[in-house]
Amino acid sequence: MSQPTSADVVRAAGVVLLRGAQGRYETLAVHRPHRSDWSLPKGKIDPGEHAISAAIRECDEETGIQAVLGARLPTQEYMALGRPKAVDYWVAHMKTEEEFQPSDEVDELRWVNIQSARHLLTYAHDVTLVEQAATLPPTQPLIILRHTQAVKRSDFDGKDDHDRPINGKGRSQAKSLIPLLDAFGITAVHSSDAQRCTQSVKRFAKAIQVPVIAEASLSEESFLGNPKRVTSRIHDLAGQQQSLVICSHRPVMPTILEAVAKTLGDDPSRPYWDPKLQPGSFIVVHRAFAPDGTPRVVSVERHQIEE
Repeated sequence: MSQPTSADVVRAAGVVLLRGAQGRYETLAVHRPHRSDWSLPKGKIDPGEHAISAAIRECDEETGIQAVLGARLPTQEYMALGRPKAVDYWVAHMKTEEEFQPSDEVDELRWVNIQSARHLLTYAHDVTLVEQAATLPPTQPLIILRHTQAVKRSDFDGKDDHDRPINGKGRSQAKSLIPLLDAFGITAVHSSDAQRCTQSVKRFAKAIQVPVIAEASLSEESFLGNPKRVTSRIHDLAGQQQSLVICSHRPVMPTILEAVAKTLGDDPSRPYWDPKLQPGSFIVVHRAFAPDGTPRVVSVERHQIEE
């Protein structure tokens, strides 16, 4: 019997919505009348859609809740209607809520505590996910972004490479980044002061109504002149209890990621700190903070704009 290929796998995305305080969490279960089951908000990823966007969209469509994503949870893989299925999940909390409208897909919502969820949810893998989500501490995201595609150095006729802009594809990538970054509840935008970096995040910053904070120390030129400035600045930013994105350059990424890992007490040789990022790709670092403000890594995820 032939093994299923990636094209055979049904891809979906969803969330474990939590509310309340750790130890007293409630989670949201949805009832699907066509399956006669209680499950978690999730749904198939549309062609060309990013898993992050799908998780936000499906939660909104099924529950009326606009979610903010937290730490990544393990992908659930199982057979559904005779086909292999893979569902990407995130812990999430509620950003805004519209009035729930029952439909053929979901006709009832129910907020339940974790103990009740063990009895209500139909599938064991959903119960496992909820239990895992409930054990995680509250987190703040730190997103490390490589600027979107820029005009080639050889094609740029300006005097200073610092002024080299993004190209048409880079502008499209910058637009595509807006909902992906916003899904994590980002509230501050920091960027190398080079043109190609600030252009990569200015649309997003405008969308969430915050300024782009230009960071001269994160530019290629500054890095080549004084790498220790990058390490020092990243140490400061990684320790801030704020949801933020940092945009910089390929040559600076190894130093940035090593500094983040060490600031958070993690091993920078772990695969998820690999600095090889395509233009517009990003790493989301979910950080928890001790009462004294000391940060640590809870989870790390890597994303490309085109999946």
